[in-house]
Amino acid sequence: MKIGELAARAGLNASAIRYYEKLGLLAPPDRAGGQRRYPAGALDRVLLIRFAGQLGFTLGETRLFLHGLRDNTPVGPRWKKLAARKIAEMQESIARARRMEKLLRGLLHCGCSSLHQCVSCLHLNKDLARLPSRPR
Repeated sequence: MKIGELAARAGLNASAIRYYEKLGLLAPPDRAGGQRRYPAGALDRVLLIRFAGQLGFTLGETRLFLHGLRDNTPVGPRWKKLAARKIAEMQESIARARRMEKLLRGLLHCGCSSLHQCVSCLHLNKDLARLPSRPR
């Protein structure tokens, strides 16, 4: 199929397909009369790339997942490995977001009369790792 058809069927612009090729996510297609001609399996790959992106996987992570993948390769073990890493990453992000929310909720009640007082109450220093759980 031509690049325009592949892009339309995947809900993308043709430039995205070319970008995926450039990054190595899609194998360079055969050409006929100077036009790219993609095999039917290219649509599955492009749809998977989009799906992975919606799950928060980077294009680099997706490239790693797809590297050496053939049509008959079981994908379960690859998903497990990638998903386990992404879950750990998400748990870190959630914990960081919860800490940030707690700090921001404390800041809603800030009664500091000056910047100096605020910095002192927050115990800010060059390290910033020592932020109290409830700023005053």
